[in-house]
Amino acid sequence: MDAYLVQTTSTHLSPGMVLDAPAYDDDFLLDFGDDTETRAQLIRDDGGRPLVRVGGYMTMDGTVVAERLWTVREVLEQDGRRLVRLGEPFR
Repeated sequence: MDAYLVQTTSTHLSPGMVLDAPAYDDDFLLDFGDDTETRAQLIRDDGGRPLVRVGGYMTMDGTVVAERLWTVREVLEQDGRRLVRLGEPFR
């Protein structure tokens, strides 16, 4: 498995989901449960709080998901990995 690849079992992100991302790079590829992929980035707002920017994508069944910015509930770094628990998406 590529270190920049973050796999999920779902076709969509949801609040509370944990992304197991590389600790040394804020840019990674999300691989969803239906083998759809999109780019994601861990960024910081003006106050230094972490956010996740997820690029738009189309699921295998044709559902279009627009680019979205997600809040982050918590970030835990261990063993070269960064566990990012998603909060609510910005509307």
